[in-house]
Amino acid sequence: MSHNAGWGQQPQQSAPQWPGGWIQPPPQPGVIPLRPLGAGEMIGGAFKALRQYWKPLAGVTLAVQGIGFLLVVAAVVIGIAAASSTFSEVFDVDSDTPADGSDVATLFLALLPGGVLLLLVMLVSTAAIGALCPAVVQEAVLGRSATFRDMWRRSWSRLPSVLGAVSLIGLIAGGPVILLYAIALPLIITSWDDSVPPVGLFLLIAGVLAWMPVAVWLATRFSLAPAAVVFEGLRPVAALRRSAQLVRGSWWRVAGVTLLGYVVGVAGGYAIQMPFGLVGILALFPAILGSGPDGSAAVTALGFVVYAVCLLAGTAFSAVFQLGYPQLVVSLLYVDQRMRNEDLAPALIAAAYPAPAPGQVPPSP
Repeated sequence: MSHNAGWGQQPQQSAPQWPGGWIQPPPQPGVIPLRPLGAGEMIGGAFKALRQYWKPLAGVTLAVQGIGFLLVVAAVVIGIAAASSTFSEVFDVDSDTPADGSDVATLFLALLPGGVLLLLVMLVSTAAIGALCPAVVQEAVLGRSATFRDMWRRSWSRLPSVLGAVSLIGLIAGGPVILLYAIALPLIITSWDDSVPPVGLFLLIAGVLAWMPVAVWLATRFSLAPAAVVFEGLRPVAALRRSAQLVRGSWWRVAGVTLLGYVVGVAGGYAIQMPFGLVGILALFPAILGSGPDGSAAVTALGFVVYAVCLLAGTAFSAVFQLGYPQLVVSLLYVDQRMRNEDLAPALIAAAYPAPAPGQVPPSP
């Protein structure tokens, strides 16, 4: 069966009934019942999906993060090696003279590729998770299994379109703010006066505050675009239009459930990271308090190594929840909007419980 089976737009159908007019209870082959959902059911369904499909979710997320981390570290190391003499002169603590401006500029240019690569890695990681979570929900709703290999392949096959959709959303919602910064910053630099605040600063603050509600409205309006790319195989522009169509008339509901998903994701990620940070701090205690003149250097080095490892591990594992959980909620929102507006549930029931072959006993929802 195709992965997109049952996800096309469906005509309106009546709810299935028992003889005598009793409405059948909605079947639940996966993490949610196949009917319009409440906010709590989407929050709980995302938890169920995370618990049942944590292996492919964690595997793909950690793999993407690991590749991006290695690329950024390599770019930074190459930049520092290329400007090693300048690096030592700028950070020479024994020298009383301030660093030369040309040396600082050279060091900045040497590290600039690493910073740009970091931004690109963050964008690609966001798009990869935006492609992964709908693919997982697509299986979780129907109660089907999902492997790391399958999720990796499907995520990367839809990554270009999801990346295009995410980039378009960022440009539409944040482009005016970037333009405002480009206009206001030169005014701030050229008109700075200790006694009179620059006009550009007022322009920047007023512009950001005025645009922020519009940016939130646009981001919510297009928030279902990555899910539409994965579920329906749409291109970026078509996915943005599809998201606007699904959100129309339900903006406040979509915004509220999405915000709740991100709040739970941040809180859960912080809770996951806390034990790693605690272990890392405990490892630093011997180094901070000192352990004698002979072993203090070795203990200090070991303490900082353990602290760094715990910090990286906590950040990586918390990111699986902090980044993945909200996208699972948004993907379930997409399914809910389809079931509310397009009566998708009968098609999902048919996909979850296909007609049996001749001679077989039909499965019961």
